[in-house]
Amino acid sequence: MVHTCVVAGCRNRRTPGTTLSFYRFPRDPERKQRWIAAVNREGWVPNDGSRLCSTHFISGKQVKNPRSPDYVPSVFTPASLSSEMKEPGALEIVDKQEERVEAANALLFLQGQGRPVAGERGQAEHPVEVEEEAAVEESASSSLSTDEDDDDDDDDESVSDSKKGKYAQTSDAPINFDDILKALKRENQALRESVEKMSLSENSLRNDAEKVKFYTGLPNYFVLETVMWLLAPHMDGIKNVKLSKFQQLLLTLMRLRLDLRNQDLAYRFGVKVGMVTRTVHRMVNIMSSTLVPTAVFWPSRAELRKNLPAALRSSHPDCAVIVDCFTVPFEEPVSQGNQQQQRVVPHPHRAGTCSNMLKYLIGVAPQGVVTFVSRGVLGNVSDKSLAEGCGFLCKLLPGDVVLASRDLDIAESVAARGATFKIAGSYQGETYGSSEGSVLADSSAETVSVQKHVERVISMVKQRYSMLTGPVESPFTTAAERTSNLTTFDKIVQVACALNNLCISAAPLE
Repeated sequence: MVHTCVVAGCRNRRTPGTTLSFYRFPRDPERKQRWIAAVNREGWVPNDGSRLCSTHFISGKQVKNPRSPDYVPSVFTPASLSSEMKEPGALEIVDKQEERVEAANALLFLQGQGRPVAGERGQAEHPVEVEEEAAVEESASSSLSTDEDDDDDDDDESVSDSKKGKYAQTSDAPINFDDILKALKRENQALRESVEKMSLSENSLRNDAEKVKFYTGLPNYFVLETVMWLLAPHMDGIKNVKLSKFQQLLLTLMRLRLDLRNQDLAYRFGVKVGMVTRTVHRMVNIMSSTLVPTAVFWPSRAELRKNLPAALRSSHPDCAVIVDCFTVPFEEPVSQGNQQQQRVVPHPHRAGTCSNMLKYLIGVAPQGVVTFVSRGVLGNVSDKSLAEGCGFLCKLLPGDVVLASRDLDIAESVAARGATFKIAGSYQGETYGSSEGSVLADSSAETVSVQKHVERVISMVKQRYSMLTGPVESPFTTAAERTSNLTTFDKIVQVACALNNLCISAAPLE
């Protein structure tokens, strides 16, 4: 017999070639009553030949799982499908079925009825299976027209439901959340350690001396921690919610050490460029007033003689310091202006070779530490003017010997303090500070040794803190404090020398 859907307005019937399925009403009284209520035909009672087509189920097929939305037919629209209407294509049916399943699952979730039924998900994911089962069922029903045909349909449904039950059981299998939690904790810990290694924090530097040396120039974390301990009390008044005290010090040392631009440091520390600029200037000022007096100082004559290297013990036992000059280029030439105000204003008519250089006088003890560094002046200033204006001569005592590897034109100024200026390995017809001429007994080997000693220390400072190689940016050549007449870069040079003295790596004169 040809089955026709019993829903009012629905003219779907089982015909050869159709993809629709037709279901008899359930034997279970409760479920059967729910089907009758869903059909909503007043005073109507189904008989053995009554059938319901698959278009009235969300997934396109009835399901015997009571938790499934297709346990009872629920799709009833005024515009029911008619026999004259064309049947939708396979892809169109699949799309509609997936939409219905998603809508039903969302409804179940909102009503708190549990997770989506695995049978429907499996059916949506395997539309070919649905079509094959429907085709088999249609073929069987078209060949038979007895009640046994209905029983076969129910058997097919049972097989299908058993498959869905298997999938549902698989998806509902108990999950060991303890194992999942432990795995997530391990993953979280690994990610934390990875981020910590890449970050610039105290923990990432504490046990990594090479990292400390690369970013700060200091030999190990202990020295870095000591510097932090010296500076921390002077940083209490600084309000910086973005950077800790340690990060402020690290940022400044990286600026001096690697000569990184402010924008680069802003990216690395996650702050704005303006904060990087302010932090560097503040920290340089603090280190200049706190660290420099501690690490760069003029030793007593007793300390110098006690630790004098053997290379000078016989020839120059009274050697107090070995001096030399070095220069650092800056971005734009500066005008000479007032010597006391540190020439910082660019001058369009002074673009000579030396006018864009800052010149510094440096004093190195025979033991290999920097004991004096002047403020910077224009590169075309004389050595005499530099020595007389930077306070170097005030450090000398009568009888001291100032040694150099070349003539610096400061002999008269040194003699005025009762000291002696000597050029290693050369004959000096007149020795300032004495009534008679004398011949220095230094050999050419000593000249080379003294020259290399000073150059080694200067080179060591510049290599350790690349910012001293220049060119100096114009904001750093502006006078920071009128009372000290020191620019920010002058303080940076002094701080670099102080940090270099803390490294215990400046080779003594041999």
